[in-house]
Parts: sequence; C-alpha cells; structure tokens
Amino acid sequence: MQTEDFADVLAANDDYAKHFDLAGLQPVAARGLAVVTCMDSRIEPLEMLGLKPGDAKIMRNAGARVTADVLRTLALATHLLGVTRIMVVAHTRCKMASATAEEVNAAILDSSGIDVRSLDFQLVADQRATLAADVQKIRSWPFLSPGAPVGGFVYDVDTGRLSQVA
Repeated sequence: MQTEDFADVLAANDDYAKHFDLAGLQPVAARGLAVVTCMDSRIEPLEMLGLKPGDAKIMRNAGARVTADVLRTLALATHLLGVTRIMVVAHTRCKMASATAEEVNAAILDSSGIDVRSLDFQLVADQRATLAADVQKIRSWPFLSPGAPVGGFVYDVDTGRLSQVA
C-alpha cells in the first residue's frame, strides 16, 4: 500500500476535518431507527429518509441481506444504542437480484483470475420474497425486543422513491 493510492480521499478528509462539527454527537440513534440496505453507491440512506448524522444506525452489504452479522449488530443497536424500529431496504436494478451465481463467479474469475465458487454471495432469485423472509428473520430473532416494528422496503434507484412491500 502506498500513500498516493489514497491521496484523493486523504486530501478530502483534510478539508472535512477543517469543518468537522459532529464532535459530541451521541452514539445512540436519535430517531430510534436502524436501516439495513445495499452497498450500492446510488443509495444515500440518510438523504433518502430525511435524516442527519446521528439519527440512525446504517448497515450496508451486497443485496441488503439480513446476515448473522446484521442480526448481531441489531442486537447491540436495539439494546445499547437506542434503536426501536428497523427498516430493510432493497433496491431496484440490484446486481445481487439479477445475476446468477454462475455469472457472478465467471465475472470475478474473468476480472481477477480468482475462483470464488466456494463463497455464498446470497444472491436473490425473487427480491420481494427474499425481502419478506429477511424481515421475518429479524421479527422472529429472539435477541431483539419483541414487537419492535420491522419493515421491508424497495428503493427505486431511478426515481428516489421508497415503497413498503413487507
């Protein structure tokens, strides 16, 4: 690793630090919200929900999947960090919901020469059914407060609209 590999973001951080005003922000979710969403760069979780830093806990991964790590994080967030409601937000035109395992494996092999067939990318054949199953996984997980609202949503990357589907 060489410093010049990250020169652009380090320079941007210097500018950010000069105007940094989040010191003293409490680590709790001020609006009681946790959002599980995709890592897709077209999603701006705070902006799309009218939130600001400190309002919510945001968890991102490929496909907005409710994994063991997401459940672990939600346990901490609900018991220690003020989270009282949870949104799972998938999105339109998601690569994880439109590609087969063979296509993903082949693309990675072609671009890097690395065989990733042993990895489970948790691809999604039916986005709405998977979203409903992931929401139910959270609702039925015994380490969260019973009755906490959990909703499943789809974000349209072409319009910016969010719709509840589960």
